[in-house]
Amino acid sequence: MIKAKPETLEKMRKFAETFSKRSGTVVNPNKEAAEAVINGLAAHVDELGKPLCPCNFYPDKQEEVKKRRWICACNEMQIFKYCHCLLFTTEEGLPITEYLPEWHEGRQIYGLVKDPTPEEGRALSKPEKIYEALKEYVEEHNLDIPDEEIRKFAEETAKKK
Repeated sequence: MIKAKPETLEKMRKFAETFSKRSGTVVNPNKEAAEAVINGLAAHVDELGKPLCPCNFYPDKQEEVKKRRWICACNEMQIFKYCHCLLFTTEEGLPITEYLPEWHEGRQIYGLVKDPTPEEGRALSKPEKIYEALKEYVEEHNLDIPDEEIRKFAEETAKKK
């Protein structure tokens, strides 16, 4: 990965602070962890023109940029308020998992982490967006989750605003 320009790093730090306030989260209190993610985002801005999530592997980064799914703040963050990078967390440094289904890896790893500010964030938490994101997740992870279960979860989770 290329080293980010200082001005890009500063821009991404400001973005992280602004987005965390808007979403009802905090920038991870573990400064080392937060800086690692911010550095990765900034390097991707310099390389690709967009803050592509640095915590995933992409066979084709340009294709991922076109899909927009993993541009920070990613779809998972805007739909479920879950940041797998741990950039946007609770004050304890944990990712919010309250809006994830029990079979999602985030929920399995961290358990249930309640949203301390449920009135903030989740800009894309519409039933259809939740359904699409979970359907894609199920397919990518080869899970055997019935479609009706995904739809029911999407409807219930959308109401938790």
